[in-house]
Amino acid sequence: MSKRIIVACGSGVATSQAVASKVGRLLKERGIDADIEAVDIKRLQHEIHGSSAYISIVRDDTDWGIPQFNGVAFLTGVGQDAELEKIIKLIES
Repeated sequence: MSKRIIVACGSGVATSQAVASKVGRLLKERGIDADIEAVDIKRLQHEIHGSSAYISIVRDDTDWGIPQFNGVAFLTGVGQDAELEKIIKLIES
């Protein structure tokens, strides 16, 4: 069973969709299966239940009870490898 990972941005879903696509592609390149889903921040509280992790593009201090990753790293490339490795470790655990 693949892990479900939610990606959320502050307005709309354009940025979260870009990050979700990139993370999905990077995982696929490594042969790792995961369901990556983009949502807007207003829907997050309804969509996060049942997710294994949350990739945040906006600052969110809410404790959702699941691991949270830095989505800005996938937009800028700064720290991307480290964040991807954390995600992979979660998926493979």
